[in-house]
Amino acid sequence: MKISELQERVRVAREDAGSNDALRQWLDRKLPQLHRTISMRDDAGTTLFNFIQAYIERVPDILEAAQSVANHAKMRPQLIPVLKVAEEFFLRPSATPGSDRGLLVLLDEAYLAHRMVEEVNDRYVSHGGESLIPMSNTKANVIVYELLGEEYANQLDAAVDEAVAGLLPEEVFESPAFLAYKAGIDEDVRQDMWRRWPNMAEELGVGLTWREDTPDCP
Repeated sequence: MKISELQERVRVAREDAGSNDALRQWLDRKLPQLHRTISMRDDAGTTLFNFIQAYIERVPDILEAAQSVANHAKMRPQLIPVLKVAEEFFLRPSATPGSDRGLLVLLDEAYLAHRMVEEVNDRYVSHGGESLIPMSNTKANVIVYELLGEEYANQLDAAVDEAVAGLLPEEVFESPAFLAYKAGIDEDVRQDMWRRWPNMAEELGVGLTWREDTPDCP
């Protein structure tokens, strides 16, 4: 994994002279359209700005954590190819409008990376394990889904589903290495990892209120 290159990509984007202005202006346009289930503790514009900054900047962290899990689980040959796809999404962002600057250019790719890790985690949980990835990014992904818009976000989700289905088939979760990892992980180690990687959305003051009529999101 090219963790240092990911970190450098974030640094260069953040230091772009127009990065903050472009991101704030984009969020100002999106804020009135956010679903009523999304709430913020403090000033909405500033809270959402700080949240999106952190969401993008933590991509190297979440991929590094996932790589560590792959190593501990002795599943590097199975999981690293999936993580490499997420890495390439982030390092080689697609063409964007000229008005997009700095961190805003990386938002789509950050969503792809976070969603790919979430999908790997969901597949693990569905096979009877505790959460594989030591952080909770589901709520954060739902919020970014709303910001990107349903139609476009669904296209990105389809790309994630296709990549994970092709690289992480069901038989991976029946392998002796995976079953041994699931049975043998030390609970104290797991809890320590969870403390290091809290719920991103709640930590940054953005919350979700689930309602019966809330539409399905990733």
